[in-house]
Amino acid sequence: MCHWNLSDSVLAERTVMKAMTNKIGEKRLRLNPNSISLAGEFAVLSQLALRGYDANMTLGHTKGVDILVSDPKTKNMYQLEVKTGIRNFKEKPIQSKLFGKAVADWIMSAKNESISHPTLFYCFVLIHEHTSAFRFFIVPSLLVADYVKASHSYWLKQDAKHRDSEMRLFRIGLPGEKYVIPTPSTEYESNWAFKQ
Repeated sequence: MCHWNLSDSVLAERTVMKAMTNKIGEKRLRLNPNSISLAGEFAVLSQLALRGYDANMTLGHTKGVDILVSDPKTKNMYQLEVKTGIRNFKEKPIQSKLFGKAVADWIMSAKNESISHPTLFYCFVLIHEHTSAFRFFIVPSLLVADYVKASHSYWLKQDAKHRDSEMRLFRIGLPGEKYVIPTPSTEYESNWAFKQ
C-alpha cells in the first residue's frame, strides 16, 4: 500500500496558492487552496459517476489516496490521487528552458519518485481560470514516478547552483514536441478507461 502524508498536500497547496487567483472586477482575490483541491476532487467524482464507476472520496488528514474507484462491469479497483491547478488558457503553453513546452505542471514531492502501483493513477486536474472549465489527465503512477525522478535528476545535473530539495514538478507535454526526457502528453487526457 502506498502512503502519503499531510505535509505533501500542504506543500503542494501552499505553492499552488501563490499562483492561483480569481478575478473579481479589477481586484484579484486569492482562492483557498483547500477549496481548489476539493473542487478538483468533486469534479473527478462527477466524471467517474457519469461514466458508470462507483467512486468514493477518502476523508481525513492521513488518507493514502483521494478517491477509491470500482468498475462494476469489470470488478477492477483503482486508486486516484488528485492534483489540481488553475491556469489562464489564454496564455501560451508553459515554457521551460530545460524541459520545453507543456500544457501545465503540478507540484509533487520527492516521495512521488518511488510511489507506483498498477492500480494507482494520478488525476491531474486543470481548471480554466476564467470559465472554470476542467481538463483531466489520468496518468499511471509508474509513469509519474519515472518522470518526476528523471526530470529532477536532469535538472540537478544542468547547473551546479541547483540544490536538491523535496519539491518536484510533473508536466503534461504537448503532442509532437521533442523532450530531453520522456514526457507524458495529452494522450492521457480523459483517460477514464485507466489505460496504462
